Amino acid sequence: MHFWDKAAVFFATGCYVGKIPVAPGTAGTAAGLPLAYLVSLAPVPHAFFFIILFTGMAVLGAHYAEAALGKKDPGEIVIDEIAGIVITFVGLTMNARTLAIGFVLFRVLDIFKPFPIRWIDRRIPGGGGVVLDDVIAGIYANLILRVINQWIL
Repeated sequence: MHFWDKAAVFFATGCYVGKIPVAPGTAGTAAGLPLAYLVSLAPVPHAFFFIILFTGMAVLGAHYAEAALGKKDPGEIVIDEIAGIVITFVGLTMNARTLAIGFVLFRVLDIFKPFPIRWIDRRIPGGGGVVLDDVIAGIYANLILRVINQWIL
């Protein structure tokens, strides 16, 4: 593996968090929580700019890591979960309750893939397909969390 392949794998696996043999997606989501917290503190326009930039980097990283690993959407690529959990908390105040609910919501949506998440996952090739389904899951989780915060919490 060349340097850039190794760099892509390092980035796409969340600094090798995705190499954890049990539940790498959940581990990657947990690894993304500090970044999600920092982004949640930023003004929304800055957070959106960061998310667009980070998502683009995640798509590229996932694309090159897939090629380097020789597998389609391998479980060890967790940069998509990191992007998704960051999106889950954008514009929301993170406290213990929203953290727990948002984490579970995102994981459930990422695992069960309601429309159009599964469609995107199956039809968009390369890094785009790896990352964009988690971006949509993060958007869904963010919207549901907003409703929960407004009406229940």
